Amino acid sequence: MSVISGKVVVVTGASSGIGEATARLLAERGAAVVLGARRAERLEEIAGDIRSAGGRAAVRVTDVARREDLEGLVALAVSEFGRLDVLVGNAGIARTGPVADLDVDGWSAMIDVNLRGVLHGIAAALPVFRRQGHGHLVTTVSTSGLKIVPTQAVYAATKNAVRTLLEGLRQESTDGVLRTTAVSPGYVRTGLADWIDDPEVREQVRRDMERMGIAPEAVARAIAFAVEQPADVEIGEIVIRPTVQG
Repeated sequence: MSVISGKVVVVTGASSGIGEATARLLAERGAAVVLGARRAERLEEIAGDIRSAGGRAAVRVTDVARREDLEGLVALAVSEFGRLDVLVGNAGIARTGPVADLDVDGWSAMIDVNLRGVLHGIAAALPVFRRQGHGHLVTTVSTSGLKIVPTQAVYAATKNAVRTLLEGLRQESTDGVLRTTAVSPGYVRTGLADWIDDPEVREQVRRDMERMGIAPEAVARAIAFAVEQPADVEIGEIVIRPTVQG
């Protein structure tokens, strides 16, 4: 039996890509999954597949930029399945382009989703984890924060802010209650490029994804690896990228 079996896991950004792959894999390994994203119909479809395969799943339409939505998602996990073991904070957007474009609205959107959304998840889950005496935050970051390139300055800044946040939280949480894991994927075949307004940059990112992107399931397996470790083992950071990515 998988170590993951019986765990209760919330996944944000669960309607596609890495979030969907993670929810499906963890459910397949016996976890009860609570799916949050903005597309209700897609969430219900994924949850239906999981239930049809004998798994347990609940859904709640969630915009991570809204604190009350994360509170509701965590509350659903506790009311439906009795507790919360893991929060996979996966929701994210990329509004990339040169800083000189002055896409202030895009910058704000990335801060709201990529950074504030993670903080909202922490604020919702941490009291539950403390009450239970255990909990695990697994957060999708990005290799964009490890290798800074043109057009990704603000996106990388939001991701590095999250990396810093998780490391600070880790150091504040050495009493054995909380584990934190930052997962930094490289190019993955997802719909992240859909958020890019600049058509030239968007098409370039799509070409790069098509040329060298790995499947979302590869990242899901890395997340499962972190989740399945015994309680006294913390996988602080995982970097997973295509072998052909420079």
